[in-house]
Amino acid sequence: MVGFKNRFMLMEVYLDPDKDLLGEGTPVILTKLNLSEAIKDSILVNFGECGLASCLGSFHVAYVNPVTKLCIVRSSRDEHRRVWSAMTLVRSVGNCPVVFNLLDNSGCVRACRDAALKCETEKFNQSGKGLSEEEVREMNRCLDKLKLL
Repeated sequence: MVGFKNRFMLMEVYLDPDKDLLGEGTPVILTKLNLSEAIKDSILVNFGECGLASCLGSFHVAYVNPVTKLCIVRSSRDEHRRVWSAMTLVRSVGNCPVVFNLLDNSGCVRACRDAALKCETEKFNQSGKGLSEEEVREMNRCLDKLKLL
């Protein structure tokens, strides 16, 4: 029996604080649900209903860190380029303008997790002194979740 082939993409989400918010209120906090909806909407707009249906088979936002703005997205091997291109075309999540940047593309979750841990620890070491206690707790909680992937 052949296993299902997936691709795991480690993405960095840049929130643009210089631009005005598209709506009223504060910038959105990144969650799996917010990112998933934004990416699915982008796939629907750019590739239509058939493209969305073909991508939804294995599409999943596996991990999101709202402190460092890193996320891991799973998609099928056949459709990962379509998902990747749709993510680069996302312009806003909620009411906050964003830009996605691909950091790593791998075929197994273990390699993607290792790359994410490396990026997370580097970002944490760079900005660790400027974080509040609550953000440090959130960061440690996200690192623990990432190690369990």
